[in-house]
Amino acid sequence: MWRPPICIFRIGSMIHWRYGHILLPLSQKSKMASSSNSMKKLRMGMIGGGPGAFIGAVHRTAACLDGEIELVCGAFSSDPEKSYEMGKQLGLPTNRVYGSYKEMIEQEQKLGGMDFVAIVTPNHIHYEPAVLALRAGFDVVLDKPICFSLDEARQLSRIVNETGRTLCLTHTYTGYPMVKQARQMIARNDLGLIRKVYVEYPQGWLSRDTINSKQAKWRLDPKQSGLAGCLGDIGIHVFNLAEYITGLQVTHVCADLRTVVQGRQLDDDASVLLRFNNGANGVLMASQICAGEENNLKIRVYGENGSIEWQHANCNTLTVRWLDSPAEIYRTGTEYLSQSAIHNARVPAGHPEGYIEAFANIYRNFGRTIRAKKNGEISLSEEWKDFPGVKEGIRGMAFIETCVANSKNDNEKWTELKE
Repeated sequence: MWRPPICIFRIGSMIHWRYGHILLPLSQKSKMASSSNSMKKLRMGMIGGGPGAFIGAVHRTAACLDGEIELVCGAFSSDPEKSYEMGKQLGLPTNRVYGSYKEMIEQEQKLGGMDFVAIVTPNHIHYEPAVLALRAGFDVVLDKPICFSLDEARQLSRIVNETGRTLCLTHTYTGYPMVKQARQMIARNDLGLIRKVYVEYPQGWLSRDTINSKQAKWRLDPKQSGLAGCLGDIGIHVFNLAEYITGLQVTHVCADLRTVVQGRQLDDDASVLLRFNNGANGVLMASQICAGEENNLKIRVYGENGSIEWQHANCNTLTVRWLDSPAEIYRTGTEYLSQSAIHNARVPAGHPEGYIEAFANIYRNFGRTIRAKKNGEISLSEEWKDFPGVKEGIRGMAFIETCVANSKNDNEKWTELKE
């Protein structure tokens, strides 16, 4: 029987133990270790993520990182030959690799061999397979954005409620330990009243024409991507991050969406002013035409007592600056962090961890939640329940559609964001 590896080590003055990739004080060892005796791996199916896809491999690696999930089947491409090719590369049995997602969901429902499905397709192929999976009794992991449109997102929310299944949305950046730390500090009111939020996400990979790029092609095609290009691809990430860390909601937007590279149908650059429900304001910048930039996501939140700053390029550090005290530097793997940050940190201080680990945190928390539900557990750990879902998906689609409408209307300065 599989058991996660357990090791013991010291962080500062405290003895910690590691159960798989979970960092906890030694006092919690016996409770968790005893539960491992009945733990079986959750069985994952995948839709999309075939040859040449980027995000599929990320999902597969992240899902399996803790040893609690295994990939058992897939419909990896709309082209059956490519799907079978991918299945062969992954070492899956030929009878568990499918030529279409409809076939996979139908057959796996009969077999009873799959616990949940991860959908990692372009945006226009999110809604239908998610609905089929939910109605067939499967939980669902969806890459963002949740759907092609806000109407689809609303309908999907109703189906999730009707079926009682769990849906997880992979807004990756919410999985970082120092993002959890920032969220906890703001929730404790350490910064006081939040006054201003800056979020930015510059990339440079679309600075020139990318006609031969598979990844660019579908993202810039309104039939596959939806109403927005850059805003829907990366702008939605920083919108979600701003709301997640602050605990606030955006109520109004003033958006300027531009298409800089000639010949494109969708935006490749976005500047958005924000108003929040507590009276704070903010600035959101998302751009894929910033030459020389790679993936330079950053957030700064200013309160009446101080501010926090987190950068993806230095993701294991959180900087806190106080109005009347010296600045503080928080680091992952240290004993002074919040329980949520400790729960999502995987290695001792000074050892780098990043994108895959943050992605894996979302999968682990989702997996433990659906496992607990299967076992009839009523009380779930707050750390386990901390992953994005339908609510965040609807908020994201409402943000996209509100920004697009506002940007096209020169006569309206501010547009209210309505779910």
